Amino acid sequence: MRVVSSALVLAVLLSPSLAFGQDPSGMQMPMPSGHDHQMPGMPEHPLGIDQTRDGSGTSWLPDTSPMLGLMRQRGSWMLMVHGNAFVQYIQSSGDRGDEQFGSINWLMAAAQRDVAGGPLTFRAMFSLEPLTVGRCGYPTLLATGEECRGEPLHDRQHPHDLFMELAAQYRRAISGHLAVEVYGGPVGEPALGPTAFPHRISAMPNPIAPVAHHWLDSTHISFGVVTGGVYGHKWKAETSIFNGREPDDQRYNIDLGALDSYSGRLWIMPTSRLALQVSAGHVKDAEVAADGSPESINRITASLTYHAMVNNRTSATTVAWGQNREPHHATSAFIAETAVDLTRSGTLFARGEILQKSAAELVLPLDDDELFTLSKAQVGYTRWIAEGRTLKVGVGGVVGVSIVPTEIRSFYGGRTPAEFAAYVTIRPQQ
Repeated sequence: MRVVSSALVLAVLLSPSLAFGQDPSGMQMPMPSGHDHQMPGMPEHPLGIDQTRDGSGTSWLPDTSPMLGLMRQRGSWMLMVHGNAFVQYIQSSGDRGDEQFGSINWLMAAAQRDVAGGPLTFRAMFSLEPLTVGRCGYPTLLATGEECRGEPLHDRQHPHDLFMELAAQYRRAISGHLAVEVYGGPVGEPALGPTAFPHRISAMPNPIAPVAHHWLDSTHISFGVVTGGVYGHKWKAETSIFNGREPDDQRYNIDLGALDSYSGRLWIMPTSRLALQVSAGHVKDAEVAADGSPESINRITASLTYHAMVNNRTSATTVAWGQNREPHHATSAFIAETAVDLTRSGTLFARGEILQKSAAELVLPLDDDELFTLSKAQVGYTRWIAEGRTLKVGVGGVVGVSIVPTEIRSFYGGRTPAEFAAYVTIRPQQ
Protein backbone atom coordinates (compact mmCIF):
# COMPACT_ATOMS: atom_id res chain seq x y z
CA MET A 1 0.00 0.00 0.00
CA ARG A 2 2.83 2.38 0.87
CA VAL A 3 4.57 1.72 -2.46
CA VAL A 4 1.33 2.29 -4.38
CA SER A 5 0.55 5.55 -2.57
CA SER A 6 4.10 6.82 -3.03
CA ALA A 7 3.97 5.92 -6.72
CA LEU A 8 0.78 7.94 -7.03
CA VAL A 9 2.50 10.90 -5.42
CA LEU A 10 5.37 10.47 -7.88
CA ALA A 11 2.94 10.47 -10.80
CA VAL A 12 1.40 13.71 -9.58
CA LEU A 13 4.83 15.31 -9.08
CA LEU A 14 5.92 14.50 -12.61
CA SER A 15 2.64 15.31 -14.34
CA PRO A 16 3.31 18.27 -16.67
CA SER A 17 -0.33 19.33 -16.59
CA LEU A 18 -0.23 19.73 -12.80
CA ALA A 19 3.34 20.88 -12.32
CA PHE A 20 3.50 23.38 -15.13
CA GLY A 21 -0.04 24.03 -16.26
CA GLN A 22 -1.56 27.49 -15.99
CA ASP A 23 -4.92 27.96 -14.31
CA PRO A 24 -7.55 28.76 -16.96
CA SER A 25 -8.53 31.95 -15.17
CA GLY A 26 -4.98 33.27 -15.47
CA MET A 27 -5.14 34.43 -11.85
CA GLN A 28 -2.51 32.09 -10.44
CA MET A 29 0.82 33.77 -9.72
CA PRO A 30 4.02 33.07 -7.84
CA MET A 31 4.51 34.79 -4.52
CA PRO A 32 7.22 37.45 -4.52
CA SER A 33 10.61 37.06 -2.92
CA GLY A 34 12.86 39.48 -1.14
CA HIS A 35 12.01 42.57 0.84
CA ASP A 36 9.15 45.04 0.44
CA HIS A 37 7.03 43.15 -2.06
CA GLN A 38 3.33 43.42 -1.23
CA MET A 39 0.97 41.75 -3.66
CA PRO A 40 -1.93 43.86 -4.94
CA GLY A 41 -5.03 43.18 -2.85
CA MET A 42 -3.13 41.56 0.02
CA PRO A 43 -4.03 43.01 3.45
CA GLU A 44 -1.17 45.17 4.65
CA HIS A 45 0.96 43.67 7.42
CA PRO A 46 0.78 45.79 10.60
CA LEU A 47 3.68 48.25 11.01
CA GLY A 48 4.61 47.72 7.37
CA ILE A 49 6.55 44.53 8.18
CA ASP A 50 7.14 42.37 5.12
CA GLN A 51 5.13 39.14 5.02
CA THR A 52 8.32 37.26 4.13
CA ARG A 53 9.03 37.42 7.87
CA ASP A 54 6.25 34.94 8.67
CA GLY A 55 7.48 31.42 9.53
CA SER A 56 5.54 28.53 11.05
CA GLY A 57 2.91 29.34 13.68
CA THR A 58 3.83 32.79 14.98
CA SER A 59 7.58 32.37 14.43
CA TRP A 60 9.70 34.81 12.44
CA LEU A 61 12.25 34.42 9.67
CA PRO A 62 14.60 37.13 8.39
CA ASP A 63 12.96 39.70 6.12
CA THR A 64 15.27 38.65 3.28
CA SER A 65 13.53 35.28 3.03
CA PRO A 66 12.06 33.90 -0.16
CA MET A 67 8.27 33.69 -0.06
CA LEU A 68 7.37 30.37 -1.62
CA GLY A 69 3.85 29.54 -2.72
CA LEU A 70 0.98 30.35 -5.04
CA MET A 71 -1.50 33.18 -4.59
CA ARG A 72 -4.92 34.14 -5.90
CA GLN A 73 -7.24 37.05 -5.12
CA ARG A 74 -10.88 36.10 -4.65
CA GLY A 75 -12.95 39.16 -3.77
CA SER A 76 -11.68 40.50 -0.46
CA TRP A 77 -9.76 37.28 0.30
CA MET A 78 -6.18 36.52 -0.64
CA LEU A 79 -5.76 32.76 -1.00
CA MET A 80 -2.31 31.19 -0.63
CA VAL A 81 -0.97 27.65 -1.10
CA HIS A 82 2.47 26.36 -0.11
CA GLY A 83 3.96 22.90 0.09
CA ASN A 84 6.97 20.63 -0.17
CA ALA A 85 7.07 17.01 -1.30
CA PHE A 86 9.62 14.27 -1.81
CA VAL A 87 9.36 10.77 -3.20
CA GLN A 88 12.41 9.07 -1.73
CA TYR A 89 14.28 5.87 -1.16
CA ILE A 90 16.11 5.76 2.20
CA GLN A 91 18.61 3.15 3.34
CA SER A 92 20.39 3.21 6.70
CA SER A 93 23.18 0.76 7.54
CA GLY A 94 24.20 -1.15 10.65
CA ASP A 95 22.33 -3.48 12.94
CA ARG A 96 19.60 -0.89 13.51
CA GLY A 97 19.37 0.16 9.88
CA ASP A 98 16.43 -0.30 7.51
CA GLU A 99 15.28 0.76 4.06
CA GLN A 100 12.08 2.22 2.65
CA PHE A 101 10.54 3.68 -0.49
CA GLY A 102 8.01 6.37 0.43
CA SER A 103 7.03 10.02 0.29
CA ILE A 104 7.64 12.83 2.79
CA ASN A 105 5.21 15.67 2.12
CA TRP A 106 3.04 18.50 3.38
CA LEU A 107 0.62 21.05 1.92
CA MET A 108 -0.49 24.33 3.50
CA ALA A 109 -3.39 26.59 2.51
CA ALA A 110 -4.24 30.02 3.90
CA ALA A 111 -6.95 32.62 3.41
CA GLN A 112 -6.42 36.23 4.50
CA ARG A 113 -8.47 39.41 4.51
CA ASP A 114 -8.61 42.70 6.38
CA VAL A 115 -10.93 42.79 9.41
CA ALA A 116 -11.28 45.79 11.73
CA GLY A 117 -8.01 47.33 10.68
CA GLY A 118 -5.82 44.25 10.65
CA PRO A 119 -5.24 41.02 8.68
CA LEU A 120 -7.20 37.93 9.73
CA THR A 121 -5.64 34.69 8.47
CA PHE A 122 -7.00 31.15 8.50
CA ARG A 123 -4.43 28.40 7.95
CA ALA A 124 -4.71 24.67 7.33
CA MET A 125 -1.80 22.30 6.84
CA PHE A 126 -1.95 18.63 5.91
CA SER A 127 0.39 15.69 5.34
CA LEU A 128 -0.18 12.32 3.68
CA GLU A 129 2.80 10.80 5.48
CA PRO A 130 0.65 8.41 7.57
CA LEU A 131 -0.17 6.80 4.20
CA THR A 132 3.08 7.32 2.28
CA VAL A 133 5.67 6.43 4.97
CA GLY A 134 3.41 4.34 7.15
CA ARG A 135 2.22 4.39 10.71
CA CYS A 136 5.74 3.93 12.13
CA GLY A 137 7.48 6.45 9.87
CA TYR A 138 10.70 6.22 7.91
CA PRO A 139 14.19 4.95 8.85
CA THR A 140 16.79 7.47 10.00
CA LEU A 141 19.55 6.63 12.46
CA LEU A 142 19.47 8.04 16.01
CA ALA A 143 15.94 9.45 15.67
CA THR A 144 13.67 8.71 18.64
CA GLY A 145 10.39 9.96 20.04
CA GLU A 146 6.72 8.91 20.11
CA GLU A 147 5.39 5.36 19.91
CA CYS A 148 4.01 3.00 17.30
CA ARG A 149 1.81 0.02 18.11
CA GLY A 150 2.58 0.46 21.78
CA GLU A 151 6.36 0.38 21.36
CA PRO A 152 8.73 3.39 21.51
CA LEU A 153 10.24 4.32 18.15
CA HIS A 154 13.99 4.28 17.69
CA ASP A 155 16.09 4.95 14.61
CA ARG A 156 12.90 6.00 12.83
CA GLN A 157 11.22 9.36 12.34
CA HIS A 158 7.51 9.27 13.09
CA PRO A 159 5.18 10.52 10.34
CA HIS A 160 3.48 13.88 10.63
CA ASP A 161 -0.22 13.73 11.41
CA LEU A 162 -2.76 14.29 8.65
CA PHE A 163 -3.72 17.56 10.34
CA MET A 164 -0.55 19.60 10.90
CA GLU A 165 -2.30 22.94 11.47
CA LEU A 166 -5.86 24.21 11.78
CA ALA A 167 -5.54 27.70 13.21
CA ALA A 168 -6.41 31.38 12.88
CA GLN A 169 -4.26 34.47 13.40
CA TYR A 170 -5.20 38.13 13.84
CA ARG A 171 -2.80 41.07 13.99
CA ARG A 172 -3.48 44.76 14.47
CA ALA A 173 -1.38 47.86 14.98
CA ILE A 174 -2.22 49.91 18.08
CA SER A 175 0.26 52.67 17.25
CA GLY A 176 2.85 53.46 14.64
CA HIS A 177 5.44 51.40 16.50
CA LEU A 178 3.43 48.70 18.32
CA ALA A 179 1.11 45.89 17.26
CA VAL A 180 -0.65 42.94 18.89
CA GLU A 181 -1.18 39.39 17.69
CA VAL A 182 -3.53 36.54 18.65
CA TYR A 183 -3.19 33.02 17.27
CA GLY A 184 -4.78 29.68 18.07
CA GLY A 185 -6.78 26.68 17.06
CA PRO A 186 -7.31 22.94 17.53
CA VAL A 187 -3.97 22.22 15.77
CA GLY A 188 -1.16 24.73 15.91
CA GLU A 189 2.31 25.69 17.06
CA PRO A 190 3.06 27.38 20.40
CA ALA A 191 5.70 30.06 20.95
CA LEU A 192 8.52 27.64 21.72
CA GLY A 193 11.67 27.10 19.68
CA PRO A 194 12.78 28.30 16.24
CA THR A 195 10.69 28.11 13.10
CA ALA A 196 9.74 24.44 12.68
CA PHE A 197 12.05 22.46 10.40
CA PRO A 198 9.50 21.87 7.57
CA HIS A 199 9.34 25.68 7.17
CA ARG A 200 13.00 26.55 7.75
CA ILE A 201 14.62 27.53 4.46
CA SER A 202 17.88 26.03 5.74
CA ALA A 203 16.18 22.65 6.31
CA MET A 204 13.63 22.57 3.48
CA PRO A 205 15.82 20.86 0.82
CA ASN A 206 16.60 17.94 3.15
CA PRO A 207 13.93 15.21 3.17
CA ILE A 208 15.19 13.79 6.49
CA ALA A 209 14.09 15.40 9.76
CA PRO A 210 16.72 16.63 12.25
CA VAL A 211 17.53 14.28 15.12
CA ALA A 212 17.45 17.37 17.40
CA HIS A 213 13.79 17.93 16.52
CA HIS A 214 12.61 16.88 19.99
CA TRP A 215 14.83 19.45 21.70
CA LEU A 216 13.79 22.40 19.53
CA ASP A 217 10.49 22.34 17.65
CA SER A 218 8.67 19.07 18.39
CA THR A 219 5.64 21.04 19.64
CA HIS A 220 4.99 22.43 16.13
CA ILE A 221 1.99 20.10 15.97
CA SER A 222 0.12 20.68 19.23
CA PHE A 223 -3.52 19.66 19.49
CA GLY A 224 -4.79 22.82 21.11
CA VAL A 225 -2.93 26.13 21.40
CA VAL A 226 -3.58 29.82 22.14
CA THR A 227 -0.84 32.44 21.69
CA GLY A 228 -0.79 36.17 22.38
CA GLY A 229 1.99 38.57 21.48
CA VAL A 230 3.04 42.19 21.25
CA TYR A 231 5.67 43.38 18.80
CA GLY A 232 7.47 46.28 17.19
CA HIS A 233 9.47 46.64 14.01
CA LYS A 234 12.47 44.67 15.29
CA TRP A 235 11.21 42.61 18.25
CA LYS A 236 8.34 40.44 19.47
CA ALA A 237 7.40 39.04 22.89
CA GLU A 238 4.80 36.25 22.97
CA THR A 239 3.39 33.61 25.25
CA SER A 240 1.32 30.46 24.73
CA ILE A 241 -0.80 27.95 26.57
CA PHE A 242 -1.12 24.62 24.78
CA ASN A 243 -1.54 20.86 24.93
CA GLY A 244 2.00 19.51 25.01
CA ARG A 245 1.21 15.79 24.88
CA GLU A 246 2.57 13.87 21.94
CA PRO A 247 -0.03 12.63 19.47
CA ASP A 248 -0.81 8.93 19.38
CA ASP A 249 0.00 6.74 16.40
CA GLN A 250 -3.55 7.05 15.03
CA ARG A 251 -2.44 9.81 12.66
CA TYR A 252 -5.80 10.74 11.12
CA ASN A 253 -7.52 12.18 14.22
CA ILE A 254 -7.10 15.26 16.43
CA ASP A 255 -5.90 14.39 19.94
CA LEU A 256 -7.27 17.33 21.90
CA GLY A 257 -6.18 17.69 25.52
CA ALA A 258 -6.02 20.17 28.36
CA LEU A 259 -4.13 23.42 27.71
CA ASP A 260 -1.84 22.88 30.71
CA SER A 261 1.55 23.53 29.07
CA TYR A 262 2.93 27.05 28.70
CA SER A 263 5.79 28.88 27.03
CA GLY A 264 7.26 32.28 26.28
CA ARG A 265 9.47 33.50 23.45
CA LEU A 266 11.37 36.67 22.53
CA TRP A 267 12.38 37.58 18.97
CA ILE A 268 15.03 40.14 18.04
CA MET A 269 15.62 41.21 14.42
CA PRO A 270 18.92 43.17 14.38
CA THR A 271 18.99 43.39 10.56
CA SER A 272 16.82 42.31 7.64
CA ARG A 273 19.02 39.22 7.26
CA LEU A 274 19.07 38.00 10.85
CA ALA A 275 16.46 36.55 13.22
CA LEU A 276 17.29 35.66 16.83
CA GLN A 277 15.04 33.93 19.37
CA VAL A 278 15.17 32.63 22.91
CA SER A 279 12.32 30.68 24.44
CA ALA A 280 11.38 28.50 27.37
CA GLY A 281 8.40 26.39 28.25
CA HIS A 282 6.90 23.75 30.51
CA VAL A 283 5.58 20.86 28.43
CA LYS A 284 3.14 18.77 30.43
CA ASP A 285 3.28 14.99 29.90
CA ALA A 286 5.59 15.46 26.93
CA GLU A 287 7.39 12.13 27.15
CA VAL A 288 6.66 8.58 28.26
CA ALA A 289 8.92 7.16 30.98
CA ALA A 290 10.35 3.65 30.85
CA ASP A 291 7.54 2.42 33.12
CA GLY A 292 4.92 3.88 30.76
CA SER A 293 3.97 6.86 32.92
CA PRO A 294 3.90 10.39 31.42
CA GLU A 295 6.77 12.77 32.20
CA SER A 296 6.78 16.54 31.93
CA ILE A 297 9.81 18.49 30.73
CA ASN A 298 11.08 22.04 30.92
CA ARG A 299 12.55 23.15 27.60
CA ILE A 300 14.92 26.04 26.82
CA THR A 301 15.93 26.99 23.27
CA ALA A 302 17.97 29.65 21.49
CA SER A 303 18.53 30.07 17.76
CA LEU A 304 20.04 32.29 15.08
CA THR A 305 18.83 32.29 11.47
CA TYR A 306 20.64 34.17 8.70
CA HIS A 307 19.29 34.60 5.15
CA ALA A 308 20.74 36.36 2.13
CA MET A 309 19.12 36.83 -1.28
CA VAL A 310 21.47 37.58 -4.21
CA ASN A 311 20.14 37.57 -7.79
CA ASN A 312 17.10 35.59 -6.63
CA ARG A 313 19.38 32.90 -5.16
CA THR A 314 19.05 32.05 -1.48
CA SER A 315 21.59 31.33 1.20
CA ALA A 316 20.05 30.21 4.51
CA THR A 317 21.72 29.12 7.74
CA THR A 318 20.27 28.21 11.14
CA VAL A 319 22.20 27.50 14.33
CA ALA A 320 20.14 26.35 17.34
CA TRP A 321 20.52 24.88 20.81
CA GLY A 322 17.91 23.26 23.01
CA GLN A 323 17.79 21.65 26.42
CA ASN A 324 15.16 19.32 27.89
CA ARG A 325 15.10 19.14 31.67
CA GLU A 326 13.39 15.92 32.71
CA PRO A 327 12.77 14.57 36.23
CA HIS A 328 15.96 12.47 36.36
CA HIS A 329 18.34 14.31 34.03
CA ALA A 330 18.84 17.16 31.58
CA THR A 331 19.93 16.65 27.96
CA SER A 332 21.00 19.16 25.31
CA ALA A 333 21.09 19.26 21.52
CA PHE A 334 22.92 21.51 19.06
CA ILE A 335 22.26 21.84 15.34
CA ALA A 336 23.84 23.81 12.51
CA GLU A 337 22.32 23.58 9.03
CA THR A 338 22.66 25.49 5.79
CA ALA A 339 21.23 25.51 2.27
CA VAL A 340 22.74 27.48 -0.60
CA ASP A 341 21.49 27.93 -4.15
CA LEU A 342 24.83 27.59 -5.92
CA THR A 343 23.18 28.25 -9.26
CA ARG A 344 19.63 28.60 -10.49
CA SER A 345 19.59 24.84 -11.07
CA GLY A 346 21.52 23.52 -8.06
CA THR A 347 21.05 23.62 -4.26
CA LEU A 348 23.69 22.36 -1.82
CA PHE A 349 22.70 21.65 1.78
CA ALA A 350 24.35 20.31 4.92
CA ARG A 351 23.51 19.62 8.56
CA GLY A 352 25.51 18.78 11.66
CA GLU A 353 24.07 17.74 15.05
CA ILE A 354 25.46 16.91 18.48
CA LEU A 355 23.08 15.78 21.20
CA GLN A 356 22.57 13.65 24.29
CA LYS A 357 20.11 10.81 24.60
CA SER A 358 19.42 8.33 27.36
CA ALA A 359 19.44 4.57 27.05
CA ALA A 360 15.66 4.64 27.53
CA GLU A 361 15.19 7.05 24.59
CA LEU A 362 17.43 4.90 22.39
CA VAL A 363 15.55 1.77 23.57
CA LEU A 364 18.73 0.04 24.73
CA PRO A 365 18.85 -2.74 27.37
CA LEU A 366 20.98 -0.62 29.70
CA ASP A 367 20.39 1.63 32.69
CA ASP A 368 17.50 3.85 31.56
CA ASP A 369 19.12 7.08 32.82
CA GLU A 370 22.57 6.47 31.33
CA LEU A 371 23.33 9.30 28.90
CA PHE A 372 25.24 9.10 25.61
CA THR A 373 26.61 11.86 23.39
CA LEU A 374 25.72 11.27 19.74
CA SER A 375 26.59 13.08 16.52
CA LYS A 376 25.23 13.10 13.00
CA ALA A 377 26.38 14.86 9.82
CA GLN A 378 24.64 15.06 6.45
CA VAL A 379 25.37 16.64 3.08
CA GLY A 380 23.16 16.65 0.01
CA TYR A 381 22.50 18.21 -3.36
CA THR A 382 19.38 18.89 -5.43
CA ARG A 383 19.53 19.39 -9.17
CA TRP A 384 16.49 21.27 -10.44
CA ILE A 385 15.70 19.54 -13.71
CA ALA A 386 12.50 21.30 -14.77
CA GLU A 387 10.61 24.40 -13.79
CA GLY A 388 7.40 26.07 -14.78
CA ARG A 389 5.63 29.28 -14.02
CA THR A 390 4.76 28.27 -10.45
CA LEU A 391 6.53 24.99 -9.55
CA LYS A 392 9.88 23.31 -10.02
CA VAL A 393 11.02 19.67 -9.93
CA GLY A 394 14.39 18.39 -8.80
CA VAL A 395 16.28 15.17 -8.21
CA GLY A 396 18.90 14.72 -5.54
CA GLY A 397 20.52 12.74 -2.82
CA VAL A 398 21.77 13.07 0.74
CA VAL A 399 24.37 11.02 2.58
CA GLY A 400 24.86 10.98 6.32
CA VAL A 401 27.03 9.41 8.97
CA SER A 402 26.20 8.94 12.65
CA ILE A 403 28.80 8.69 15.39
CA VAL A 404 27.95 6.68 18.49
CA PRO A 405 30.12 6.15 21.59
CA THR A 406 32.08 2.96 22.08
CA GLU A 407 29.71 1.75 24.81
CA ILE A 408 26.84 1.25 22.37
CA ARG A 409 28.68 0.47 19.13
CA SER A 410 27.64 -3.17 19.37
CA PHE A 411 23.98 -2.20 19.03
CA TYR A 412 24.68 -0.25 15.81
CA GLY A 413 27.23 -2.62 14.26
CA GLY A 414 30.01 -0.04 14.55
CA ARG A 415 30.71 3.51 15.65
CA THR A 416 29.88 5.19 12.32
CA PRO A 417 26.76 3.73 10.72
CA ALA A 418 25.76 5.54 7.52
CA GLU A 419 22.57 6.33 5.64
CA PHE A 420 21.64 7.43 2.14
CA ALA A 421 18.55 8.86 0.48
CA ALA A 422 17.75 9.50 -3.20
CA TYR A 423 14.67 11.50 -4.12
CA VAL A 424 12.52 13.42 -6.53
CA THR A 425 11.16 16.67 -5.10
CA ILE A 426 8.71 19.37 -6.08
CA ARG A 427 8.11 22.77 -4.51
CA PRO A 428 6.88 26.25 -5.48
CA GLN A 429 9.05 28.71 -7.32
CA GLN A 430 10.45 31.68 -5.42
